[in-house]
Amino acid sequence: MKRWPLLCGAAALLLTGPAQAATSRTLILKPTQGGALLTGTLIVPKSDELTGVWSSVGRARLMRCAPSCQVVPAVPVPGTLTLNASTGYRVVLGGTFRAGQKVSLVLRYRNAQIVNLSATVTH
Repeated sequence: MKRWPLLCGAAALLLTGPAQAATSRTLILKPTQGGALLTGTLIVPKSDELTGVWSSVGRARLMRCAPSCQVVPAVPVPGTLTLNASTGYRVVLGGTFRAGQKVSLVLRYRNAQIVNLSATVTH
C-alpha cells in the first residue's frame, strides 16, 4: 500500500487554503495631460515587486520619481505601497478618460501573482 501516503499528501494539499492574495484600498485615476495617474494603496501579504499594470488602453508606465520621474521595470511593494502625485513611485496610464468612468486594471507582481482590480476616474 505505497499509494496511501501519496494520496494523503495530495489530500492535504487540496485542503490547505490558497495563498493570500494581493489587494488594494480604493483606487482612483486622476486625469493628467495625455493620461491618468493611479492613486491609492496596494497591499501584498509579503514584500514583492509590481512588474506591470495593464488596462483596456494598454500598458501603464511604472515610474520612480526622485527627484525627476523615470520609467522603471518594477516598483517595490514592501507590504503596503501608497501611490499618488507626491510619492516616490507612480503608475501612469496613457489615453483619454472621463470622470466617473470605471477602468479595469490587471496588476502583475514578481511572484507571478496576477490581480484584477478596478479604479474610478475622478476630476
